[in-house]
Amino acid sequence: MQWTRDSFVIDDERTRLDMPRIMGWLAESYWAGWRPPREVQTSWDAAAVVLGLYDGAELIGCARVVTDYTRFSYLSDVFVDPRYRGLGLGRWLVETTVNHPAISDNTRWVLHTNDAHGLYAQLGFEPAGENVMERPRKSAPRS
Repeated sequence: MQWTRDSFVIDDERTRLDMPRIMGWLAESYWAGWRPPREVQTSWDAAAVVLGLYDGAELIGCARVVTDYTRFSYLSDVFVDPRYRGLGLGRWLVETTVNHPAISDNTRWVLHTNDAHGLYAQLGFEPAGENVMERPRKSAPRS
């Protein structure tokens, strides 16, 4: 399925993704930079929904969702190429992701972020409440 805005396209076709580019972006990220490429590839292969954001044929952003399609969805690896930030494309990408027709509109969404609280708040995400528990991951390996 595709969504179009001006010259930009969001597409959920897995075969169109430029995985080497995604792995390069994530290798530089604070949330996945320490993960080996094999683990990044596995996480994308296992994701229920993956979206690519394109300017023509060039991949300029991405997002993936881990979900049971009904009750729970975890939004991960949202990224927009720095050259395209500030154009509202990140908001559009997240908005399209959380409204993807494969996922029930009654699903509970979760995400983690260190720096994009304002973006996610615009789309209904709120800080976790007192009834939310999280089992933290083990510490990232030291370089």
